[in-house]
Amino acid sequence: MHIGCKHDHKDETATQGGGGHPHDHDHKGKCDHKDGHDHKHDHDHAHDDHSHDHHHGHGHGHGHGHGHHHHVPKNFDRSFAIGAFLNLAFVGAELYFGYRAKSLALTADAVHNFSDVIGLLLAWGAAWLGRMGPTDTRTYGYRGASILSALGNAGLLFIATGGIIIEAVQRFAHPEPIASMTMLWVASLGIAINFGTAMLFWRGQKEDINLRGAFMHMIGDAAISFGVVIAALIIRAKGWQWMDPAISLTISTIVVLASWDLAKEAVHLSLQGVPRHIDIKAVNTYLASLTGVREVHDLHIWAMSTTETALTAHLMRTSAAVDDEFLHTVSKELLAKFKIHHATIQIEAGNSPEVCKLAPADAI
Repeated sequence: MHIGCKHDHKDETATQGGGGHPHDHDHKGKCDHKDGHDHKHDHDHAHDDHSHDHHHGHGHGHGHGHGHHHHVPKNFDRSFAIGAFLNLAFVGAELYFGYRAKSLALTADAVHNFSDVIGLLLAWGAAWLGRMGPTDTRTYGYRGASILSALGNAGLLFIATGGIIIEAVQRFAHPEPIASMTMLWVASLGIAINFGTAMLFWRGQKEDINLRGAFMHMIGDAAISFGVVIAALIIRAKGWQWMDPAISLTISTIVVLASWDLAKEAVHLSLQGVPRHIDIKAVNTYLASLTGVREVHDLHIWAMSTTETALTAHLMRTSAAVDDEFLHTVSKELLAKFKIHHATIQIEAGNSPEVCKLAPADAI
């Protein structure tokens, strides 16, 4: 039985137990449909510009809460385009003047900034793919593209910085004179471009961890460029040519450290690990404390993307009827308390002699 349908809505998918089964519903006006099932689903979606609820009659309940609370532009396509263009132009300038000045520090920073261009393009592409809707074969759409772009970006950074580290070590043994004034002016330009690019993501980085990563990376690059300026001034004043490879190693070390953390998180999320910001024990405790819940099992939490999290769980409520309001409340509180956007809850009455095969802790 479908009840409480007071809106026009088409829902293409609902998921259970981590998988997806497609539904295609057309709800028009007030409806009361009988479908021959003794089940109940509840979906609660809260988007930027609309909200909707619908209920399906099935023997278990699904609560889906999608929360996208944006007080910033719906997308950052323009910021990505401007940032990629500025950084690509700067990469060209650094490579040209680095070659003319025989500056490994400028070359190292150019490689790093080129990785930023790739990272911006990957993040931009992933954001665009993430806006595509679900299909019959991709029931979550392309939300996971942001995780793959982070993983690919980390790999590119490891390759690029590895070459720079090797050349920097060789330059210590065989130093070459460089034009320090060239380093000074080009690196000063880098400070302005990197800081300006970071400001393009200032508003979004407060609410979107993906944009925050880009913001922090640009701010870090501005700091690195500042280090290059310091090296140029020291070389100009003291003639210490070893400062050039020293700065190169410093830049490479910073990139490797940042990339290592990025790579670990990307691999973790791609293997459907629990996102860092969520304490699964706290989630389990919350679910177990709900009215009428005697047992929680088959609890899974994973990242749908770098900004959206999904959950599935079985709740045993032996003395309570399947309640739409209960499922609505759980979905909303999981979003508010734990930033879980897509919750699928299966309710079990516990009145069958057969125990749920997913009840054991080691069952998947």
